[in-house]
Amino acid sequence: MREFLIEARKRVPLAIVGGSDFKKITEQLADHDKDLLLSLFDYTFSENGLYGFKGTEPYPVQSIQKAIGDAKLQELINFALRYMSDIQLPVKRGNFVEFRNGMINLSPIGRSCSQEERMQFVEFDKKHGIRQKFTEQLREKFGQYGLQFAIGGQISVDVFPTGWDKTFCLQYLVPDFDTIHFFGDKTAPGGNDHEIFADERTVGHTVEGPEDTRKHVENVLKELD
Repeated sequence: MREFLIEARKRVPLAIVGGSDFKKITEQLADHDKDLLLSLFDYTFSENGLYGFKGTEPYPVQSIQKAIGDAKLQELINFALRYMSDIQLPVKRGNFVEFRNGMINLSPIGRSCSQEERMQFVEFDKKHGIRQKFTEQLREKFGQYGLQFAIGGQISVDVFPTGWDKTFCLQYLVPDFDTIHFFGDKTAPGGNDHEIFADERTVGHTVEGPEDTRKHVENVLKELD
């Protein structure tokens, strides 16, 4: 996939946007090598663009605690910990709450789970709607605080100020490009790709994994021929 993206970038500029923090994205895409990651993309956006780069030049960093205040953050975290403590899962591990610059990431199983345990949770969540129910409870209790709640990745729920979804990164792209294609898998309402997928400033593509992403990108590149 990395080799494919390197070839695709010879024809079009590439940007990556993810809800994870910069360290996790570097781990996933560049074997913990920051310089390699920034060399692969023209734009790199972690935490939906709240911590991002154009090439190697950083954009200003945003902060969720400055946006809503520590009192509301603590109320949210306390509620989430109580709620997750009552969920019965096949296994639970550690790191249930991850504090990032622009969001809080809540994981019922815990982000320190193994890959095998992660996939076990994915199947359990599909059957029982664990994260969907969690998101609904959070939205009902804290929606009035100007927060959004989205099912993120495979094991967690993202909490962030309204407007700080993945469309946040578009402010850095729109001035330079007439057409922006976005490829994501959580594009249905409630997923953390939905807002940018449905945004009028992008052409959205729903993909199911790396190989499917490659096929969609290849089709877009063919249209440019």
